[in-house]
Amino acid sequence: MSPLVLPSLPGGRILDVVRAPDPVLATPGEVVDPTAGEVVQLAADLLATQAVSPGCVGLAAQQVGLAWRVFSVDVTGHPKTRTCHGGFVLCNAQVLTASRREKGREGCMSVPDFTGDVARARRLSVRGQLPVTGEWVTIETDAFEAVCLQHEIDHTDGLVFLDRVAGPHAVHPRRTYL
Repeated sequence: MSPLVLPSLPGGRILDVVRAPDPVLATPGEVVDPTAGEVVQLAADLLATQAVSPGCVGLAAQQVGLAWRVFSVDVTGHPKTRTCHGGFVLCNAQVLTASRREKGREGCMSVPDFTGDVARARRLSVRGQLPVTGEWVTIETDAFEAVCLQHEIDHTDGLVFLDRVAGPHAVHPRRTYL
C-alpha cells in the first residue's frame, strides 16, 4: 500500500501529552476546518510529537489538550502492520464500514500504566479530510492500522480504550521491558 500523500505542513512542535483522568480525554471533539492555520499547525505538532514518542502509533488532539476531531497515525515498521499508509493526519474522520472484529491488547500514552483487551474491526474504511487542502479521502485498511484508526477516532469521540474493555478482567498492568 502506498503512503497517503500529505500536503506540506509547517514545522511541528513537541507537545505534552495529557493523562487520564484529564477531562479533555472525555470530551467529544469539535468538527474543524482543516484549512485553518491552527488546525494545520496541530497536524504538524501531532506528527512531531508522535515521532519522538517511543512506540507511539497514533495521537489525537484530545491527548494534547484540544477537543477537536483531528488525529495522526503512523504504523510504519510496527511488527503487527500489514497495510500501511505511512504517517498521516485526518480531520473530521468517520468510520464508513468495519468488519472482522477481533480482540487484541491496546495501550495508550494517555493511560500509561495499563493495557486492555479491546474488540476492534480488522477491516476498515474511514473517510476524513486532509489538513491544509481539506480534501476528503477514504482509507481502506486492515489489521493493526485499522485498530489504530479506531483507537484515534475513539479519542476524537471522547473515549479512551478503557471505555471499550469488557470489564476489569480485561485491564492489565503495563509491562516494562528492559
